[in-house]
Amino acid sequence: MIEASLLVAHIAVLGYWLGSELVINSTYRYVCHAVSMPFPERDRLMDHVMHVDQHVRYALVLQASLGTALAARFCYVPGGDTLAVAAAVTGIAWLAFVEIVHRLRHHPAAARLGAIDRGSRYILMAVLLALGIGLIGGGWPMPVWLRWKLALFAGVMMAGVGIRMALIDHFRTWAQMKRNGPTAATNAIIQRTYLRATSVLVLLWLFIAAIVVLSVGKPM
Repeated sequence: MIEASLLVAHIAVLGYWLGSELVINSTYRYVCHAVSMPFPERDRLMDHVMHVDQHVRYALVLQASLGTALAARFCYVPGGDTLAVAAAVTGIAWLAFVEIVHRLRHHPAAARLGAIDRGSRYILMAVLLALGIGLIGGGWPMPVWLRWKLALFAGVMMAGVGIRMALIDHFRTWAQMKRNGPTAATNAIIQRTYLRATSVLVLLWLFIAAIVVLSVGKPM
């Protein structure tokens, strides 16, 4: 019963993640191309995009916590119920931290909190990759399909980092537009940035699709 409930939640969170990504991308595209809209309105919509982007971060934390609890309950990793409970507690604390980082994004401590947030995700990526290739838990009774799934999950997170890097020009140019107003040149930069970020997002979606195929088919 517990395993079934965790599995349903695990699947639901994946749909929540994909839905959030679609809403973010659609709204961001509208903001980038709404050149006739007064810039203050565009800026408010862009702020809304950043709020919605939080849901992707929530989904990441939930997937990591639920996935760990499931692996522990199915005895794919050592720790059993103790690890499952620890995953739940850590997940709640991590969600709270992610929310604090978002709410304090304009606070003087934002840069330090953001660095800690990114660092935690880099650590998780490294652990997932190490599990995927067997550097960690090579002797655990973890099926091959699950190891591939963990490696692909790391790929999803790497794609998220790639999207962030693709958006560097956006944030720099958007700040310039707030100071001096939009121009044809700055609007063109914003639209090109949207295309770059979306191309990385498509890769992220492909990783998620592969995860779904492995989860359903369990081919290995």
